[in-house]
Order: sequence, then structure tokens, then C-alpha cells
Amino acid sequence: MISYDVVIIGGGPAGLAAAVSARKAGVEKILILERDHELGGILNQCIHNGFGLHTFKEELTGPEYANRFIEQVLAEKIEYRLNTMVMDISAERVVTAMSREDGMYQIQAGAVILAMGCRERPRGALNIPGYRPAGIFSAGTAQRLVNIEGYMPGREVVILGSGDIGLIMARRMTLEGAKVKVVAELMPYSGGLKRNIVQCLDDFGIPLKLSHTVVDIEGKEHVTAVTIAQVNSSGKPIPGTEERYTCDTLLLSCGLIPENELSVKAGVSMNRITNGPLVNESLETSIPGIFACGNVLHVHDLVDYVSEEATKAGANAAKYVLEGERRSDPEDVIQISAVEGARYTVPSTIDPSRMDDLLTVRFRVANVFKNSFVSVYLNDERIMHMRKRIMSPGEMEQVILQKKKLLEKEDLKTITIRIEAE
Repeated sequence: MISYDVVIIGGGPAGLAAAVSARKAGVEKILILERDHELGGILNQCIHNGFGLHTFKEELTGPEYANRFIEQVLAEKIEYRLNTMVMDISAERVVTAMSREDGMYQIQAGAVILAMGCRERPRGALNIPGYRPAGIFSAGTAQRLVNIEGYMPGREVVILGSGDIGLIMARRMTLEGAKVKVVAELMPYSGGLKRNIVQCLDDFGIPLKLSHTVVDIEGKEHVTAVTIAQVNSSGKPIPGTEERYTCDTLLLSCGLIPENELSVKAGVSMNRITNGPLVNESLETSIPGIFACGNVLHVHDLVDYVSEEATKAGANAAKYVLEGERRSDPEDVIQISAVEGARYTVPSTIDPSRMDDLLTVRFRVANVFKNSFVSVYLNDERIMHMRKRIMSPGEMEQVILQKKKLLEKEDLKTITIRIEAE
């Protein structure tokens, strides 16, 4: 069995940044396993700009952003294998992989970094009535067809869901000459970034209908029309609100799911809200030596934050390999609770003695909040009270915890993040 110090599952933005970080932290034997035929992951089909403002202080397209990290991987001579599927990861960090050239083989890893990204929520989970004709695509599939394959899925388009990929594809299809008739969103708020609503819908006069969903799809061989309707607070269509749109294409942008089959199979403890692993301050999962970062951990808005998180995971995986296992005393582990408007936090537990001087805790809210406060409590003492003009589930929030303050707090048992009106 071959062995590596750090094995990274996934060669997208998270995997690339983690690999470079682990190398800079002093680890020599690093291997990236990527199932596609090239590095870069989903960024290769994201040809729009808006990437890199935080990381590189300039605006890049997706392929340009990915190439910055690919160049670093090549410069560091980090080994990678393409067209390789990882089939299994054991609790002992034995990675089983296979490829056409090498068949099936096993790798003993000193540490494993999960960086598999996420996938789109399938239509089958959306329960749309009607036939299953041609012309229905996930927004990401349509993006690949247009941007990489050079194929236009259709000319008259309806989009269900207002996730960022759907919003971006509304603009992309319009620029390619298609007519995007409407974007329907089941929730009373958009699932995407505000800037994408403005730049991709408002600037092109494309209507966004909140609290609406598709209730019928017409066509047996190919989509000919869809009907949308307004929904009530329970998500049920309201009779009499139906609107019919003739179209040849229906794009689905109904959320993203972290790719965690391997994580679950390995026995990693999962967060039922994010569908990603539960991690500590080091981004280490419940299995020693297995770390997680990027969209496999929780779905991000900005790739810059993915790279930042992956850099931390790479450095901590390197520390694990070089210094050996460092498990916290259970009495020193503090639970971070997300309550009253906050849905979850990453990380979910911390050991203040092991964290960096500053720790970024990211979370999402459960609803739209205007002129509210993000508050942080140590036990019952409020130490942070930040006013936010608007917060929505489509945009990630964060707070920064100071190691010094946590260590100064005597008998610290819980850290709580909540949304407050005043």
C-alpha cells in the first residue's frame, strides 16, 4: 500500500488551496485526487467575473481564479491524479481510489482533507407534477453546456429557484440571445446574493416572483410550457394565482447539497442542517486526522471564503501530521449554539486553548432580518452586539472570536450566537 502525508479528496478551489497551505506548512508528500479530467472544479465553467476580490484584491473570472491556485500547485510540485474516483475512506485514513490507468488501489494517509464540493438538488426531490420531458436542466448543467460545450439548451426559458447559479444563468442565457421569461422562487426571499439579483435580473428586466413555484409542466417529448402559482405560508399553491408561460427550457436552481457520501460512509458525525461534517476549531471532523473545508463542509457564497477556510484546513492537517494527534480534553471543549434566528455555526465546537488568536465563525440566518443585531454570549454574558441593516439566508454571516477573551472567561461552558431586535 502506498502512503502519503496528506491526501486531499477534490481538486477544486478548496482542494487546491488546502494543498498549497499544507506544503507551505512543511508537509512534503501531498496527493490531490480529482475525478474530473482537469483541476479547478466547478470554477472552470464559471466564466463570469466577480471572483478574487478578497483573496487577490482584483476581479477575476472563475477559470482565472482557479488558475492562480493551479499555478501554485505546479510550482510547489504537488502531486495530483486526475480521472480518479475515491470509493471509500476508512476511519484509519485508508483511501480507496480507482482510475482507468491504475485500477483500484489503496493509499494510507497521515491526514485526509475532504474537499469534494457540492452538487445541485435534484428535480426528483422537488415534486413537480407533470411529465418528464426533455428541456429540463439543472442550472449548473445548463451552465456547463453553454460555457464549456458551446450548446444552447433553449431559447425561451423559465427558471425555478433563485440560487446564485440560477441568477447567473438568467443573465448568461439572455446574453446568448434567449428570452428568460421569469424566475420563480418558492421562498419569500431570494436564495442568492443581492448583487446577483441586481446585476443578473434587475439590469436585464427579468422578473423575480417570490413565494411562487412551478405547479405544472406541459409537453410529453419536450417542454412546451410551464405554469407557476403563488404559494401560501405553508408552501401550498393558492388556487387562482396560476400564470402560464410558453417555453422550451426549464432551469432548476433549487439549492446545493454538500457531497458527503464518502464522509457518512467513513463514520464522520454530520450536521443535519448543513448536511456537512461537524468540525472543531481546526476544521477537524469527529474522526481524528480527517479535516473538511469548502462546500463539502457548508455551502459558501464566495469562493474567496472557500480558499480562506481551505488554507486553514491545510495548515491544521499539516500540523496533525508533523506534531501528531492532539485531542482536546472533553472538559475543555465548548459548544457553539446557534439560536433565535441563527441556523448553524461552523465550527460547532472549539477548544479555546487550541484555537488561533482570532477565529472566524460563519453562520446563516433562518429568515430575512432588517435592522437587527448579531449577538454573541459567553455563558450569559453578552460580549458582542453588532447592528446589521439586513440579513438574509442567501448570504453568509460571520463573527470573529478572540482567544484572549475566551480564556479570560472563568468556567466558560457555552458560546451562543443569536439574532436580536435590539
